[in-house]
Amino acid sequence: MKEPKVSVGIMFEPRIDFILSGSYTSNGAVCTGAQSVIYKDGRIEWSGKLYEEILFEPVSEADSSFELKDVTIGINFHWERKENQSFRGALKIITEHGKLTAVNVLGVEEYLTSVISSEMSATASLELLKAHAVISRSWLLAQIDKNKEITESGEVYSTMKESDEELVKWYDREDHTRFDICADDHCQRYQGITRASTEIVKLAIEQTRGRLLMFDGKICDARYSKSCGGVFEEFHNCWEEKDMPYLVKQRDSKTNTEIPDLTVEENAVKWILESPEAFCNTSDKKILSQVLNNYDQETVNFYRWSVRYTREELSALVLKRSGTDYGQITDLIPVERGTSGRLVRLKIAGTKRTRTIGKELEIRRTLSESHLYSSAFIVEKEGNPQMPDAFVLKGAGWGHGVGLCQIGAAVMGEQGFGYEDILLHYFIGASIEKKY
Repeated sequence: MKEPKVSVGIMFEPRIDFILSGSYTSNGAVCTGAQSVIYKDGRIEWSGKLYEEILFEPVSEADSSFELKDVTIGINFHWERKENQSFRGALKIITEHGKLTAVNVLGVEEYLTSVISSEMSATASLELLKAHAVISRSWLLAQIDKNKEITESGEVYSTMKESDEELVKWYDREDHTRFDICADDHCQRYQGITRASTEIVKLAIEQTRGRLLMFDGKICDARYSKSCGGVFEEFHNCWEEKDMPYLVKQRDSKTNTEIPDLTVEENAVKWILESPEAFCNTSDKKILSQVLNNYDQETVNFYRWSVRYTREELSALVLKRSGTDYGQITDLIPVERGTSGRLVRLKIAGTKRTRTIGKELEIRRTLSESHLYSSAFIVEKEGNPQMPDAFVLKGAGWGHGVGLCQIGAAVMGEQGFGYEDILLHYFIGASIEKKY
């Protein structure tokens, strides 16, 4: 197996401005310097001509890069912002959904150097970085394989089930059909060479080159999130109804392996209100800085957290985020929980209508201006129980909680665990194999 190439969707705008540093070829011509492309009548206007698709390829990969202006990062998150970003490899411009899409085409290992630099802090330990390199490589190649399988099968792939009483929806990567993955947190945070990679990141990539997490002859769909909250969630509770034998429930601890049945409401309430021992139960700033970039550190509580809404605030928020008019929200009722205590289905009761929603990300998107930290929460009502004055959500963890827990893995690295030990703690029964 040779090192594969990956195509990454970076930005989606009616006009894209960029600078080519070094010589690039496109349609037989050599070009460099400042460029602009504009969406026009379903095609791409560049230098006074219209194209279906344009590819800018570097004459020399080592000496060339391109800068995209005003790339939006953190789409729909609390720290969404625009910045200029630079990339190595080729730049492809395509049309999609009435806009232009800028796609970066490059080798997997070059891509990973940026992902690890973007996802993790430069202060992270070598073992943590090596673990993340294997995970990011495995996840990426598993997604490419999965998308090929879906395309070849011709099956209609749906991520939603809807009726008047219920909306169950999950968010995955199948909505990218013209490129492999996007550059935002929806896939993996990728910012090219905008954030200089350190020698330790390059070493982590080099020492794990071509290594993949495998299970039963297939590349593992290696998921990760910031904090599991103490127990790993199972794949099918967040995405399609599919069992991944290596993504199953387990305590994020080596000293305490006991797990209460958090699908039972009473147990989930007790668990969330406590602060049980776990690798990811840390407030050590040195360790947290290994995983959290500056804008992630704008959030300080993640293992256990609390959010309060007045009834009016919550009612307006749910209407805005879901597009469904429940009237005044009168109750949030847990219907089904997963193995980590995360809500898989939540009933929203209002004066105009009642409906059950799921899965975890749909719940998080509906109950926050960006994304609620996790769906592992309990609801406490203030005032009249029939028409509460306010709702307090008390929760656990940050993210979906499936696969590697980044903060837990950072603690393991700090405690002297090797990268293979870290990976096999979070991906149960998997193996690590060198494939190229």
